[in-house]
Parts: sequence; structure tokens; C-alpha cells
Amino acid sequence: MKYGLAAGLAVAWLSGAAFAAPPVPAIDAAKLSEHIRVLSSDAFEGRGPATRGEDKAVAYISGQFKALGLAPAGDPGADGAAWTQAVPLRRFETPGPITVSFTLDGKPRPLVELTDIVVHTEVPTSRVAVKDAPLVFIGYGVDAPERQWDDFKGYDLKGKIAVVLVNDPDFEMDPGDPLFGRFDGKAMTLYGRWTYKYAEAARRGALGMLIVHETGPAAYGWNTVKNSNSNAQFDIVRPHPETLHPLIEGWIQRDVAVELFKSAGLDFEKEKARARTLAFRPVELKGATFSADYAVDTSTIVSHNVVGKIAGTQRPGEALLYGAHWDHLGIGAPDPKGDRIYNGAVDNASGVAGVLELARLFSQAPKPQRSVYFIAFTAEEKGLLGSEYYAAHPVTPLATTVALLNLDVMNVNGPSRDVSTRGKGDADLDALVARFAKDQGRVYAHDAHLEEGGFYRADHFSLAKAGVPAITLTAGLDLVTGGVPAGEAAHRDYIVHRYHQPADEWRADWDLSGAAVDLELYYALGRYLADSHDWPGWAAGSEFKATRDATAAARAP
Repeated sequence: MKYGLAAGLAVAWLSGAAFAAPPVPAIDAAKLSEHIRVLSSDAFEGRGPATRGEDKAVAYISGQFKALGLAPAGDPGADGAAWTQAVPLRRFETPGPITVSFTLDGKPRPLVELTDIVVHTEVPTSRVAVKDAPLVFIGYGVDAPERQWDDFKGYDLKGKIAVVLVNDPDFEMDPGDPLFGRFDGKAMTLYGRWTYKYAEAARRGALGMLIVHETGPAAYGWNTVKNSNSNAQFDIVRPHPETLHPLIEGWIQRDVAVELFKSAGLDFEKEKARARTLAFRPVELKGATFSADYAVDTSTIVSHNVVGKIAGTQRPGEALLYGAHWDHLGIGAPDPKGDRIYNGAVDNASGVAGVLELARLFSQAPKPQRSVYFIAFTAEEKGLLGSEYYAAHPVTPLATTVALLNLDVMNVNGPSRDVSTRGKGDADLDALVARFAKDQGRVYAHDAHLEEGGFYRADHFSLAKAGVPAITLTAGLDLVTGGVPAGEAAHRDYIVHRYHQPADEWRADWDLSGAAVDLELYYALGRYLADSHDWPGWAAGSEFKATRDATAAARAP
């Protein structure tokens, strides 16, 4: 079966009008593969921010934009806009050994960094020195008044290390439990993300927080945690970082947590079960303390988003964004083969390749009525930082930005009968994706892995928080060859064996025909948005709707 969008297809859109889609140019799978090969080669050293890898990635992407005839749309300068938007970041590195330990019943229990525990700090300091800080179990570390849930119960965390579970209470709750559903069932909410948990700890004055890692609720193995924390950490330059970050942020292995709880006379699984009830109250881990000592090298660096555009012919002040993050983990801890370069081929050289191919298609087509921007974001792997900075310092007003169509991890497993977007599908954009999928002879499938919290793990989330309708397209799981079992197996194989590991490398035998079909859809969707008068929004009840609605007066009907 061949999938694709027919040229000149007339479709009824949100506005109720008919839109004659221009011919969809052919996606060049060979160009996609070559972009991925180059960006994920060892020469780019894993594309870490503020490294030689960044210099090469930025030069490559901006060079491709220039060759396609795009206009630079980054920071303004005396000679016009640059290809880049400077993104100031704070970098936190640990130049020497990290010494961490528990004291259990008066006996020291050393913890091996990267094996038992990972710790870091994102508060400017020259040294972390903590001696015998009390430990307290705070359940899931959630305070959600709108869901009638409070794990803290007024407990004073000042000077203490909070120990919390990953994900949120519904994940391991019995569906028959009367409380099940307060956190959207098996779909991870923002309360399940480590970013929320650390910020809540900081707001409550905790000295630190340790999240208990378990593969199921985290949606990835310990290797991902270890590798993501084995090199420099970054954050936006903030006036008061201590309001979002406790001094110590870390993860511990489940077996370590079991040992910790046992030393305090507690059963880990029973305490987990208690944490899924409204009666839960913080539990002091008696007889257990936490100590840490390590130097921190804090510096301010400048990384870069890369921005090119095609100016609109009729409404240039209205903008469509295509985005993908160019960064990966750089050089880090070696894998069993001794490989230390985290090439990030699928994540996310593939997404950048997709944006470059979309830019090529737009550059060869009639000029759009609205302006179209192509953005390669920095520091996504460090917490969506490049897109967060862009949302606070947009190169075109957010109120008149029609949408962000983001790409993060493309399909390398061949064509699928379905296509998806991350999250619950709360944007009108999701309905548009469904319409275009139907025109391709495919179906729109809701995110099959909501428990992984993918909506909160890609750059579209930064723009969504600012009100902009934003989605990340996701490969379907119902593969033409092998169906859903093959799609699920490929998804799991990638998470276990390549995600955030040096093994995420380019392969010549990838079948990128599925990625090509997805890009055809994204091109046609973007072409519609760039030439229409429509302003897709957020569904009623969406947490982003009020922010978007507040700027409605800026958008022409």
C-alpha cells in the first residue's frame, strides 16, 4: 500500500472553507539519511551545548538554511538578523570526585555515583558540603489542590532531603480504587515529572530531593538516568534559581531505596502503597541521614538556537514555526564497548533532518501568505532550555504565532498505518493531523504511551505553556510490515538499547519511507496553516487555553 497526499486535494478545514492544497513535493529519503549521518557522526562529538560539537552543528544547520535561500531570523545586528539566537545558560560541572553516602543505624553506607545514585546541583555554588541531613519520604512529592491531593501535609522540609517516587499516584494504583483517575489514569501528568518534583522541593525549602528510580514508572532504565547525568548540567540563567532547584537533585536505584527504608524499619512496597492514599503523611526515615561532598564549577556560557525564515507574502507578521532540537548529550560515560560519544542519531539528528527537508520543500514552493520559521533549538536534553528561552524571547510575537509543529525522534522503521502526536490531543492541531492522516489513507492514533509523559519531554511543551498551539508528531506503531507487535517491539528496543546511549547511531539500512510519509503530512499541514486565516487553539479544559485566549485581540479574524 502506498501512502501520500494527493496534489490539489480539496479538504474542509476548521474554518469550514475549502482549501486547495498545492502539490506536495517529494520527500527525499536519501537527503534525510545524509543529514542524519552527518549530524550524528563522531566528528560532531554528540552535539553537546557549548562544545565543538555545537559549533559544527550550528554551522551545518545555518549553512543548509542559507543554501536553501532562507533568510536569517535570529538576533538582530547592525548588518541585519543573524542565523542564531544567543541563549545564555549556566553550566554546572563536577571537576573532581563525588562523595555521597547514607548513615544507616550509625553505620556509613557509601553510595557509588552513577551506580547507586546520581546527584547534581543547578544552584550557583563552588561546593556542595552536606553532613548527616535527615531523610524523609514524601510519597510522590505532589501538591495538587485541584485534584484534592497533598503529599506534604504542611511538613517542614527545611534542611532535609526529601525522598520521592517517580511518576504520579495513578500509575501503580488499581483501576478499581475509588481514587484512581485523579491523575488521568495511566497517563503521566506534569506532577509525575522530575522537573515538577524538584521545583516543589525548592519551593518548600528542602535541602535536596532524591527520586527513586523504577523502570516502569520512569519509562526508561537506569542507563538513561546515568547517561543523562554523567556530564555537564545546564539551566537558563535565572535571577533566583533556588526557587526552582534545591541544592541537591538526584536519583537513587530502587534497591538502594529498599535498603534505606529497611534500615528505618519500613517496608518499601508498603510505604509505596500508603503513598497512594489520601491518608498518607510524610514519613521520617529514622536513623538514616545523607551526606555529600563535591566541588562544583559554575560558569555562564552562551549556546544558540538556529533560526531561518521564509517571509509571508500577505501577512508576514503572522508566523508558523517548525522546530527540532539539535543538541544531544555530547561526550559522557563510556558504554561497555568504551564508546563515549552520544551521537543522538534518532534523538534528534532525525528531527533536525526533517526540519531541513521541510525547509527545502517550502523553499521550492510558492511563497506562503504567513511567514514560516524553521528553528533548531539548543539544550532540549538539559530540560527544554532552548525552547524555554525562545518562548520568553521570541523572534516573532507569540500572540500571532499560529503554531509550533515540532519534530523529535522520527520513524526509521518503515511506513505505518497510523500516526500520532504526544499527549492527550488537546490542541485543534491534533484534529488537523487526523484529517491529513485520513487523506493519506492512514488513521490518527492517540498516544499509546501516555504513561511515559512524552508531552512534557519535547520542545513543544515550552511553547504550549506560553499559550501557542504546539504539537510533536510521533511515528505510528501499526507498521505496514509486522503491525502493532512490530511497532511496539521497535519502540521498546530503542528505549532499552539506544535511547540516551552511545548506540543511538546512524544506520544505512534504516527504512526512512515512513519518516517521508510523516513529513508529507507535516508539510501539507504547515502549508495549510501558512496560507489560511485560521487560528487553531486549545480544547476546552486545556491548561493552556486561558493563556492563549488572553491574547485573542492580537489575532485578525
